[in-house]
Amino acid sequence: MNTPVNEPGARTAPKTTFSAPVVVPALLVLVALLVLCGAFPALADRMFSRAQTWVVGHFDWFYTVIVTLFLLFLVLLAVSRYGDIRLGPDDAKPEFSFVSWTAMLFAAGMGIGLMYFGVGEPLQHYLNPPTQMAGTAGAAKEALASTFFHWGFHAWAIYGVMGLTLAYFGFRYNLPLTMRSGLYPLLQHRINGPIGHGVDAFALVGTIAGLATTLGYGAMQLAAGLNLVTGWDTSTSAFRIGVIVGVVGLAALSAASGLDKGVRRLSELNLILTFVLLGFVLVCGPTVFLLQAFSENIGHYASELISMSLRTFAYEPAQDPQWFGGWTILYWAWWISWSPFVGMFIARISRGRTVREFIIGVLLIPTAFNLLWMTAFGNGAIWIDTHVAQGALAQSAGNVDALLFRFFEYLPLTRAVSWLAIVLIALFFVTSADSGAYVVDAIASRGDPQSPIWQRLFWAAVLGVTAVVLLLAGGLKALQAMTLVAAMPVAAIMGVLCIGLWRGMKADVTHARQDLSPATNFWTGQHWRKRLELIVHQPSASDVKSFLQKTVLPAMRDVAAELQRQGVQVQVHDDSASTEGTEAGTVRLVIPAPQLRDFVYGVRPLARKLPGFMLTEVTDEAANQRRHVVEPVTFFADGREGYDIQYLRHEELIADILRNYERYLSVSADQRAVLLNRAPGHTEP
Repeated sequence: MNTPVNEPGARTAPKTTFSAPVVVPALLVLVALLVLCGAFPALADRMFSRAQTWVVGHFDWFYTVIVTLFLLFLVLLAVSRYGDIRLGPDDAKPEFSFVSWTAMLFAAGMGIGLMYFGVGEPLQHYLNPPTQMAGTAGAAKEALASTFFHWGFHAWAIYGVMGLTLAYFGFRYNLPLTMRSGLYPLLQHRINGPIGHGVDAFALVGTIAGLATTLGYGAMQLAAGLNLVTGWDTSTSAFRIGVIVGVVGLAALSAASGLDKGVRRLSELNLILTFVLLGFVLVCGPTVFLLQAFSENIGHYASELISMSLRTFAYEPAQDPQWFGGWTILYWAWWISWSPFVGMFIARISRGRTVREFIIGVLLIPTAFNLLWMTAFGNGAIWIDTHVAQGALAQSAGNVDALLFRFFEYLPLTRAVSWLAIVLIALFFVTSADSGAYVVDAIASRGDPQSPIWQRLFWAAVLGVTAVVLLLAGGLKALQAMTLVAAMPVAAIMGVLCIGLWRGMKADVTHARQDLSPATNFWTGQHWRKRLELIVHQPSASDVKSFLQKTVLPAMRDVAAELQRQGVQVQVHDDSASTEGTEAGTVRLVIPAPQLRDFVYGVRPLARKLPGFMLTEVTDEAANQRRHVVEPVTFFADGREGYDIQYLRHEELIADILRNYERYLSVSADQRAVLLNRAPGHTEP
């Protein structure tokens, strides 16, 4: 029996899986920035401020247009025939349940941000709206519409584009879950050269910048909450550094435990506690008003969505010239810098779902929750400030770090709810750092699943150090400026990824519509007695195993021998006797294609239930013994669903293998050239 290449369990975990052309330049850039911030904080502050002003002044239109195009692109894919494509083989099933998938989407995406800005952003927009008069009903309406805009469809469209690109090329093309894979239809094998390395290096720096910003928000809000609840002096830099070190340490332990055990359990706990806190605010706050406001907020957001999507204040500048750059553009940059992290994470957990299901889930589910959350906390804070607090909340709105806990002072069970919020922020903090370490390591390792645990711990430490240094250098201002600048190249790359994704899906659908039906559909009536025997007497597992050994393997070996004579490298793997591993019981013909997707024609025994009308035995015991039949079913590496080949003979099997190989070669002219040119002296017929 041959051992398949790259089969799970075939090799031990290496000492490191770092891709030097990606990690080295990314770390050099990151270290240079951190040294600049740590050694020359005043100079760094001036540089970051100027860079932020320049980006907002010259490229606000770019962020506005490209984020809107991302949303339109996803909607177009969802309503088109491409929405039927499955992220993985056609018969793939989702790895996680719908509830777990939703929880992980939510917790990885915006957890800390919701806690930090849930009260702060609507209240600040109410006090300083872009176009309305401050403190009026119009200002309140615009405040929630602006907040919905920043946390709604556009934000999740950014994540969706990145996640869908990675999932599609990762699970349909079997390419690594890295940004460069999305360029495959445009660059083919050149994604493994300098361009691909540069794309992943930009993604690495941008992701670390976005995560550091989020960790900075979390650290400051935790410190403010602990100050109000316990009375501790948490305003010092030493305390905030201690918070980051402690939480990142917990995140490192969670990351070391793996995705299923660590991130999934923390995400589900986050979701439960979040619903508890949301329910408390809805019940103990102005409930009727909040429900009325939620309805009106959705209507206003929907009616203004198109105008807000492309608004740049070119004709009528906002009342505050800094509003557009300090809110909308900064948010788009923040989400874009987070997109490699969140996109890769949701891609990893979305295998087996259709493109349409992915887009609808990613756009609608988190957005709906975010809108409800912002209504409960944002409208609740505005209502309390105008009806109960008599402007006291507005007076403290400048200190966003503590604003959530000030809001709780006007609700019952203030201390208990504040502690619940602190625990929730800490869990979101841990989840973000945990997921971030996992995803950053995947980028640095080009998606290698065998990366050692110490690498995830290393990246967790890098995230913590980056957040600490930037906080010491200039606080949130430095974090925000770095995010705004780092997101620009990532946004441009994402635009190219959309083109690559469209081309890949177009080729996928085009080839699926070709006349490439299984060879069994062209049966001419030969060997009819044998086929009738198989119909009357359903094959057992031993029958299928014998078929694989006596018919399928000889056909594969004949094809392999002829291909090798033609100068093409080919392997035949016989795992029909194996009972362990993912390929147990299978036989496969594999034509390796370095840096591309291998050609695989495999056959596996597949059990299916016997139809009830065929169970003619009168005893339950006999019926139970005949509930399943076993069939030899094909499988491939390009996502197609397999089919039963039990009726094929030796020559028919060879014909079927060749038909599938022709289909494989027709995927693209470039791929065909790469495969054929691998054999020295080989010329096309």
